[in-house]
Amino acid sequence: MIDYSKLRQEHQNISSQLASPEVVADQKRYQALTRRFSFLEKLVAMISRHDWLEQEIVHLKEVVQNPKEDPEIKQMAADELTVKTTEIKSLAEEIEDKLFEQNEPDRNFMIEIRAGVGGEEAALFAGVLFDMYTHYIEKQGWKYEIMEGSPTDIGGYKEIIFSVTGEGAYAHLQFEMGVHRVQRVPATEASGRIHTSTVTVAVLVEPEEVDSEIKPEDLKIDTYRASGAGGQHVNRTDSAVRITHLPTGVIVACQDERSQIKNRAKAMRILKARVVNGMRSKEQGKLDAERKIQVGSGDRSEKIRTYNYPERRVSDHRINFTIYRLEQVLAGDMDEIIKALRKAQRQKFYAAQGLVKEE
Repeated sequence: MIDYSKLRQEHQNISSQLASPEVVADQKRYQALTRRFSFLEKLVAMISRHDWLEQEIVHLKEVVQNPKEDPEIKQMAADELTVKTTEIKSLAEEIEDKLFEQNEPDRNFMIEIRAGVGGEEAALFAGVLFDMYTHYIEKQGWKYEIMEGSPTDIGGYKEIIFSVTGEGAYAHLQFEMGVHRVQRVPATEASGRIHTSTVTVAVLVEPEEVDSEIKPEDLKIDTYRASGAGGQHVNRTDSAVRITHLPTGVIVACQDERSQIKNRAKAMRILKARVVNGMRSKEQGKLDAERKIQVGSGDRSEKIRTYNYPERRVSDHRINFTIYRLEQVLAGDMDEIIKALRKAQRQKFYAAQGLVKEE
């Protein structure tokens, strides 16, 4: 069980420290304490609500169990007890979730969506997933920026990469890495036969400068004229940029912006993320064994989720989770799936720490 009293005590201690002139004078320490205090402030408010609900539940149980109480009053208390019990269970999970977020620092990251098996149908579904993620991101109040895209003639994407920023964004979207499978009848299929296509999704944490081991001498940078839409500008200037990381062979091309400088900056962000995440992936097996908090391996060869249109079904194979709300999920209502994934992740973490959880 989580000891709420320790969290309250820490909140009070930091509040006192922030009023100290010595702490205020040490800006680095002050800023660190301020961030922690802000986190605890929200948590303590939730804990206060939890305490109040506990008291209400005790009182309602007394009313329900009182043989002298009016039957109508007892029924009203029983109904309210059901509501309060549901709320306190949900709040306890929310507090757990908030506490667990400390293990996943907020980092800017990119989502890379690529059409896999299935040709144009896979490219079309890559566009569907892009819309799903961006709608979810907007609903959460986070921000995204398209870094590079390769659209197809019929409205899909061979590949699209976009960055995501926002408090808690990585903690919620980190599970999306893997192979997403779609089962549906393509618009171009005259016989009405169901096709299965795949799209791969990568979640790439943008490295801090201290994390990046990329040296200028390891880069080969080429410029060329952008192709596709863009009017006369792209026909006259070498605005597109291609960067090759020689030690790993990673290549990134960017031509979405009219400015070569902007394309180069975006390409470097993508390159750093791919290279650094690639280096980390070599150690992923070791890290997962040590931390034991990952839901699934996240390997691209793993089919993590299926979207079945005829059955209106979305199934996440890592946690045996299925819901029949396909349209809502694809419209960005991903809360139910992500909540289940986060719960499974928490349970694995607490089990690895040897903590006894009461459901």
